[in-house]
Amino acid sequence: METVICYRPTGQKELDLVAESGYKKWPPRLPEQPIFYPVTNYEYAVRLTQWNVTDFGKGYVTKFAVSKEFMDKYPVKCVGDKECLEWWVPAEDLDALNAQIVGEIEVIYETDT
Repeated sequence: METVICYRPTGQKELDLVAESGYKKWPPRLPEQPIFYPVTNYEYAVRLTQWNVTDFGKGYVTKFAVSKEFMDKYPVKCVGDKECLEWWVPAEDLDALNAQIVGEIEVIYETDT
C-alpha cells in the first residue's frame, strides 16, 4: 500500500487523547472544528505550532502515514504562501481517516512558551 506522510500541529490536550489511543487515532473534532487539517510538510507544521503555542502552552508536531488512495480524495489547499499546504478532511470523515493510518502517530517536535 502506498502512503503519504501527514504532519499535524497539536496541543497537549489533543496529544493526550492521541496517547490514550495508543498513538493510533485522532480524537473526534469539537463542534467548532468542522475540519481536520493535516499539513503536507514539516516546516509548515512547525510554524503553526509556534504560532499556536500561546493558546496551548506547549505545542507539538506529529507525523503519521495514511493510505495515499484515501488522502487523494481530499484536494490539497494552499492557505498562504506556497509552503502552507493542508488537506481539509471533514470532521465526519475522521473515523475513516483513522482507519487508514499506517503505523503510529509520532511526536517529532515540541516547543513551549
